[in-house]
Amino acid sequence: MLQHDVLKHDPQIMTKTQREQFFEEGCLVLEGIIDEMWLTRLRSAMDEMIDASRQVRESDVQFVLEDGHCESDPRLRRLSSPVAHHPTFWDFASQSKMVDVAADVCGPDVKFHHSKLNFKWPKGGQLFDWHQDIQAWPHTDYSPVTIGLYMDDCNLEQGPLTAIKGSHLEPLRSMYDKQGNWVLRIEEDDMPTNWREDTIKMTGSAGSLALLNCRVIHGSERNASDKMRPLLLNVYSSADSMPYTFNPLATEFAGTVVKGQAAKQASHDPRGCELPPDWSKGYVGPWKHQSTYQSNSERRSM
Repeated sequence: MLQHDVLKHDPQIMTKTQREQFFEEGCLVLEGIIDEMWLTRLRSAMDEMIDASRQVRESDVQFVLEDGHCESDPRLRRLSSPVAHHPTFWDFASQSKMVDVAADVCGPDVKFHHSKLNFKWPKGGQLFDWHQDIQAWPHTDYSPVTIGLYMDDCNLEQGPLTAIKGSHLEPLRSMYDKQGNWVLRIEEDDMPTNWREDTIKMTGSAGSLALLNCRVIHGSERNASDKMRPLLLNVYSSADSMPYTFNPLATEFAGTVVKGQAAKQASHDPRGCELPPDWSKGYVGPWKHQSTYQSNSERRSM
């Protein structure tokens, strides 16, 4: 669904001002949306997954490990597709207020695409440069939105999501380098003019939701604190927005309509989108690409 059609529907959770801000800036933090009941359930499920990772010795399709991970001191970068590994994560992705927030920016008919639980361990968290998301999983329009839940308080020291306000309105940058390698990174000389002035650090208390337009440039820094920063990320789109490449984090839930009705025809945005590598041959995750092809630009990590 295109933006002008979304705006024909009244928001359910967001105020009209908040929704206008999201469409104008491409990013927004909504404080205190998710209640303690959900947070308790999600933290319990997260703890179970961390415990299961103790037996893992190298990164696989489920766990992406941080350097130093071991049985006695588990350190994770990501739990890939948490909805596939614990029922609580799918319950949340399909039944919580996060779905209603997705409807406020996608339109009344909402479809689930994929999920991930990104960690930043205390005094850790691998860097992740500035990038845009949609080039990794293009759709027929730009309605897809990533909504992150801060499961614990996240302050400036913990490496919060950081976005460049208004960058979603500019032409998409390439996620390939000059040698044709997929790097999921934007070099500093290709960043928007005066981008430092438009940078916003998306801190939030536990239960806050951080919204990212699929075109907005974003990243984050290392976790310099003594506290872990778990960030649960779910990606939704309008039901009439159709992915036209392989879903890198596909699960049985991909394409499920979690609110409203299934679409009978597709929505199309006239702006094109760069194509990613063929993920059907295997997806190694963003850190592998960025660590293989090093950058001279200022580093970030999501």
